[in-house]
Amino acid sequence: MTEIRLGVIEAHFADIIWEYEPITSSELVKLAGKTFNWKRTTTHTVLKRLCDKGLFENNKGTVTSLISRSQFYSIQSKKFVEDTFDGSLPAFIAAFTKDKSLTSKEVEEIRKMIDNAEEE
Repeated sequence: MTEIRLGVIEAHFADIIWEYEPITSSELVKLAGKTFNWKRTTTHTVLKRLCDKGLFENNKGTVTSLISRSQFYSIQSKKFVEDTFDGSLPAFIAAFTKDKSLTSKEVEEIRKMIDNAEEE
């Protein structure tokens, strides 16, 4: 999959779509007006940009995702680890936990993820 980059506002707007989808474009205009104080034209411009990037589809006024929120953020996370830590998950975890202690619940969740990854 090609890399999809979003600015902060685009990401927030995308999160709104994912939260409410399927959503009509007119309802999206109302939400964007309340959230960002956008006009209808701004909402449609940003929506078109996100559709052109392959995240969403606007079919006859109904907006749905082509990529789920979890898929999108999974791709972004993997890209971040690749670019920042040469793809090393242990290096990422070491940096993440350097100044932060993990709770026993977090440790248990990580152990379960590792066990599941080993089984696959």
